[in-house]
Amino acid sequence: MGPTASGKTGLSLDIGQRLNCEIISVDSALIYTNMDIGTAKPTAAEQALVPHHLIDIVDPADSYSVADFCRDTKRLIGEIHQRGKIPLLVGGTMMYYNALVHGISEIPAADPTIRDVLQKEAAESGWASLHAELRQVDPQVAERVHPNDPQRIGRALEVFRSSGKPLSYWQAQKTLGIDAEADIQLWQFAIAPSDRKVLHERIALRYDQMLANGFVEEVMVLRARGDLHLDLPSMRCVGYRQVWQYLDGEFDRQTMREKGVIATRQLAKRQHTWLNNWPKVQWLDTFDEENSTKIVEMVTI
Repeated sequence: MGPTASGKTGLSLDIGQRLNCEIISVDSALIYTNMDIGTAKPTAAEQALVPHHLIDIVDPADSYSVADFCRDTKRLIGEIHQRGKIPLLVGGTMMYYNALVHGISEIPAADPTIRDVLQKEAAESGWASLHAELRQVDPQVAERVHPNDPQRIGRALEVFRSSGKPLSYWQAQKTLGIDAEADIQLWQFAIAPSDRKVLHERIALRYDQMLANGFVEEVMVLRARGDLHLDLPSMRCVGYRQVWQYLDGEFDRQTMREKGVIATRQLAKRQHTWLNNWPKVQWLDTFDEENSTKIVEMVTI
């Protein structure tokens, strides 16, 4: 684990070769096809060094939930073990890690048809009326949701209407995380530079390299498809929104670059916050040349 630009890819490739691993990507951006430069996706040559999974599996117009990730990753862990190899999970999407390690509530998927109906009802009678309905069908959730929170009111009612069971029921059906499975031994490491300023410098340098390698042109191709927009999870990936807005003429290239770097730093800060509160994690310094050896020795004892 680790914040963006901390050196996860290089370390994972070294460990993967030394320990006979297969890498499972834990990155909510690497799942998308045709989004290579702005996501810092491992190159074809890097992926050839160690088998990789959960990269290039979803079209940018489609969705991929945390539950999808947990289901796919648990299956992959079993398959990799059967091949006599070690699953190596690598990435910075802490929400994915949290659900996988500690468990997740398997809430029904979104239903666009029901969502549209709810939007029309809200337009006619107001969200306060729908909150009153929520209070009738799921008082536990209604107590936590403000009457002026349309997103949560709508989602709770959507779940109830699609499944016949309240959201509070589904939230209570939490699956076990892999940390609780007796047949899995789990090592957890986080990598980052010891000096936060150094991480900021690495982020800026990498963003400039992305721009030099054709990041803007990559977004231009995505825009030209005609079916993508800024409300999609894929286009909310760090950097892509800023380039899209630049192409819309909202600001100049230098401002786009500055906004992209700032957004990436903010992502790194959120990742650090997660990791600083993460149990059972062992920290590594990005510039410690013995990181791979330390991990290999721990895992093979």
